[in-house]
Amino acid sequence: MINYPDRKHRRSPKTAPLLPQKDADPGHFNGASFSGAIFNLSTTIVGAGIMALPATLKQLGAIPGLIVIILASMLTEKSIEMLLRFTKGSKSVSYSGLAGDAFGGFGRTLLQACIVINNLGTLVVYMIIIGDVLSGTSSDGVHYSGVMEEWFGQHWWNSRSNLLLLTTLLVFAPLVSFKRVDSLRYTSALSVALAVVFVVITAGIVIVKFINGSIGMPRLLPKLVDQASFWKLFTTVPVLVTAYICHHNIHPIENELRDGSQMKSIVRTSIVLCSTVYVATSFFGFLLFGDHTLDDVLANFDGELGIPYGSLLNDLVRVSYVIHVMLVFPIVFYSLRLNMDGLFFPYAIPIAYDNRRFFSVTAALICFIFLGANCVPSIWDAFQFTGATATVSVGFIFPAAIVLRDTHGIATKRDRLVSWVMILLAVSSSTVAICSDIYSIFNIGVES
Repeated sequence: MINYPDRKHRRSPKTAPLLPQKDADPGHFNGASFSGAIFNLSTTIVGAGIMALPATLKQLGAIPGLIVIILASMLTEKSIEMLLRFTKGSKSVSYSGLAGDAFGGFGRTLLQACIVINNLGTLVVYMIIIGDVLSGTSSDGVHYSGVMEEWFGQHWWNSRSNLLLLTTLLVFAPLVSFKRVDSLRYTSALSVALAVVFVVITAGIVIVKFINGSIGMPRLLPKLVDQASFWKLFTTVPVLVTAYICHHNIHPIENELRDGSQMKSIVRTSIVLCSTVYVATSFFGFLLFGDHTLDDVLANFDGELGIPYGSLLNDLVRVSYVIHVMLVFPIVFYSLRLNMDGLFFPYAIPIAYDNRRFFSVTAALICFIFLGANCVPSIWDAFQFTGATATVSVGFIFPAAIVLRDTHGIATKRDRLVSWVMILLAVSSSTVAICSDIYSIFNIGVES
């Protein structure tokens, strides 16, 4: 471990990265590759939210739905481009450092808190999803069997808590122990490949059913029958706005690149790749299930598909999706640990140089996520509120606010216009999401 006796050699929360850059240890690491960075950034984008996209086409119709998915990708690319440009202008090397440059220590701390809240909530939800798919879940007194229960029956070893414990010890613990994001490039590549597998399976089922004549024409436009159906269209905004959020991993990935000038191309390539996966998933998912598409299309694969080997394909989709989520987990955890460390140890040496702090923070976060997923399943409701605010803050409000602040005088008129559009979308999506959650909870209470 490297010792820093003087505070002046310690990390500055304003400008220094939370992890050492590629030149900090040239004997062991010569910088991340172009392809590895693309896989890591794409995995950050394509998380569990991919399964909610077909339902947006159900609400908006096929044509408007696909258009807004593409528009969301363009807006995200622009927000990241501005983030990278303003980072260079401020000579910062981290997202929190850029926020600190624009808004001081309070802005830096607030951004890190938003990233921590967003990523913690995301990872707890990921673990809940893994438990639901593997061991099953119960709702309104009805038990839905998981994959392991269907294959082996109910045993002590495939209970929810035991399966999640095994997953944590055998999968998560090794993967979150890497000190560089580039070390996850192979698991990220597999994660992206599994997302493509889901698209291929869904497309294959659609083709078979099309040949059989059992696929109908998809609804091209939204179905508006009353005022309630009109307002329901806006419930898709939070899903679309947060579909491409990856801003918290932009700087860690850029800092490890052999050539930092490649970052703009990496962002564009990743967003094009993810947009292609999103469009294909949304289109084929909606084409397959039509107006019966559920909010989480994975739930549609619990029923009969009406084709040969339908049960096998159902299991294949669910298992590949669970493995995909497992491999997304460490890439999201990476930026969670960096920002949690930045919150509590803003002036300490980079966490990669302090093994005790690295493993202590890692263990504490893993234990919290595990306990949250096992002991408080209703935590999902709480994170719907925090996610509605923290996620859009990280992806849109902070980048837009940094541009509008423009401490170095580099913002153009177009930058300012795009920034106001991002703030409008972020505020509206948060308001819709929060109001929708409150309305749902209120209705459940009235029905009870």
